[in-house]
Amino acid sequence: MFQATRVPILLAWAALAMHLPGVLRAQGAAPAAVTVVTVQPETVTLTTTLPGRVIASAVSEVRPQVAGIITERLFDEGGSVEAGEALYTIDPATYEAAVAQASASVSAAEAQLRAAERNRARAETLLSRDVGTQQTLDDAITARESAAAQLLVAKALLRSAQIELDRTTIRARLSGEIGRSLTSRGALVTTGQTEPLAVIRNIDPVFVDVTQSAAELLRWRRDRSGNGQDGQDRRVELILADGSEYEQTGTLTAAEPQVDVRTGVVVLRMEFDNPDKLLLPGMYVQVVMPTTMAEGIYLVPQEGVSRDRRGRPIVFLVTADNVVEPREINIVEDRGADWVVDAGLAPGDRVMVEGFQKAAPGTTVTPEERHESVRGDAGAEPKTTTD
Repeated sequence: MFQATRVPILLAWAALAMHLPGVLRAQGAAPAAVTVVTVQPETVTLTTTLPGRVIASAVSEVRPQVAGIITERLFDEGGSVEAGEALYTIDPATYEAAVAQASASVSAAEAQLRAAERNRARAETLLSRDVGTQQTLDDAITARESAAAQLLVAKALLRSAQIELDRTTIRARLSGEIGRSLTSRGALVTTGQTEPLAVIRNIDPVFVDVTQSAAELLRWRRDRSGNGQDGQDRRVELILADGSEYEQTGTLTAAEPQVDVRTGVVVLRMEFDNPDKLLLPGMYVQVVMPTTMAEGIYLVPQEGVSRDRRGRPIVFLVTADNVVEPREINIVEDRGADWVVDAGLAPGDRVMVEGFQKAAPGTTVTPEERHESVRGDAGAEPKTTTD
């Protein structure tokens, strides 16, 4: 019997709880408290987000300049190398023999030159004593000059052989990060081969190449020229593939001076410092690039903006009479935790950011200004109207 009587009592209390807010409002209960943010017009730099790829600022493909058998690899794959550092060695025996032969040719040419000089001196002496002839002296001078020329040729051949020998030690021509070795000890390499032995890339700094339509580039340049900003504020920001922001800002360094006839886009190049080697060539990124300075712009917290049934962005304003009023706005872009709005708001408008469940359009509320220190911490979801 006790259970039978408790159920109707609980239902009665539930019904009373459901009707209690209406009863309290009818009796003049206090208006619901909501949190608002007062907006004022600002001058904001508008941006555009462009997709791009990271590329190394310099690339060096390591290739042999002489043919031979690789005898040793001298670097750690995936590590850093400095310009001039030895990377591979090629069997030098053949090139050492060529150097020895060229050195012997130099010695022979030097001997020939000394003999020619002695013959010339002898011919000069005989001519001075009226024993020899001028023709003999001329022939001696010619022989001496020919011997001197042969010595120069021999020395050049020695220098060439020495260069070939030096090239049996393959050195880095660029400081940077070296990848995996594409050859191994004992492999035969040749000059002019298409496959590199390894690749060195300088990834600090790195370049990011992005594409922008020709129409957008024209508008951007005209806006900057009209605002007196041409050549200024070329800093850009980077968004990584996981959506996080790269801590280093970059610089717009160059633009391709032509439009791709197939796609109608222009390639822009950005430069970013990469001290931690976080950016790697081939990585997909997004570049946030400034486009123009816009005046009369409002920054509205994103939690204060919702959408109606037609997908139009709206905000709920608290009027001077503390009445909730919906207002359609126009969003230009996002800026961190805010929306950039260029239409629909007036200076001093109070935008609701919390308390949507407590106040419907047309109701009276008690607004409370949100402090900047807690901006963006609101946990309430914006309300969607059924307009």
